[in-house]
Amino acid sequence: MMKFTAICPMSDKRVNKWIARLNAGFTFFLLVLFFLTQCYAIIIFLAIDFFIRAMDKAVYSPLAIVSRQLLKVLPLPKKEINAGPKIFAARIGFFFCFLVLFFFAVNWPISAFIAAAVFTFFSFLEAFFGFCMACYIYAILYKVFYHSEFRD
Repeated sequence: MMKFTAICPMSDKRVNKWIARLNAGFTFFLLVLFFLTQCYAIIIFLAIDFFIRAMDKAVYSPLAIVSRQLLKVLPLPKKEINAGPKIFAARIGFFFCFLVLFFFAVNWPISAFIAAAVFTFFSFLEAFFGFCMACYIYAILYKVFYHSEFRD
């Protein structure tokens, strides 16, 4: 039986946790807007933004830029955390955007909406509870692909 534990990729870079949570909040609200409008441009925008962050170039990410500006007026103390998990989470976000767009392209709308719903749930967890589902996904991928002797 596999234990449900989280391990995260580590980086020598640091990020402000509030920027990551604001990014997740914007993602959540954009995904809700996508469900209401079914406008694919929202998913394309998110894919581009996540791709930028997944390449560790958050300084150019539209959502991160807005989050940084918003943080200047919000009374939240700066809290630096390791950037590795957030970069990996951006890669997971890009993957979900790709999945949604792919499923729509092959005319599997139910699969697309399921992928978008899971993505929405993950962004909700990060935005409102600071719970990073990507760390659990990383642990599973690590056990399956990189470290089979790590299994129970």
